[in-house]
Amino acid sequence: MNYPEIEIDPADIRIEFVRSSGPGGQNVNKVATAAQLRFDAAHSRSLTPEVRERLLRLAGKRVNAAGEIVIDARRYRTQQQNREDAMQRLVRLIEKASAPPQIRRKSAPPPSANFRRLDEKKRRAGVKKLRGRADMDDM
Repeated sequence: MNYPEIEIDPADIRIEFVRSSGPGGQNVNKVATAAQLRFDAAHSRSLTPEVRERLLRLAGKRVNAAGEIVIDARRYRTQQQNREDAMQRLVRLIEKASAPPQIRRKSAPPPSANFRRLDEKKRRAGVKKLRGRADMDDM
């Protein structure tokens, strides 16, 4: 898929480093390696209104009340790797939002399927008709 190049203003992105959680022993307790990326999607001039709307919808729970997308990256042990991971996740999210939604086209059943359906209805109607009471004319 080819997307138009999207230039993101660095002023719209803030990265803070916080202490990570989970296993890791003393390193986790004293080093702030988890990256918390905040992208101001609601006020970003680098996004078109359509892309902004799709991006905020795609981000879901990651959007705060101020319209910022918050991405927590704590997968790696170093700040640099977590920063790159957060940026890659943001880029993937924006690329996904940049793709225009596919238009669903209604499809009609083929004529042969319609013929088979009507033929089966006639057959079933005949079977049910035979189950009814016999007419006096038939005797």
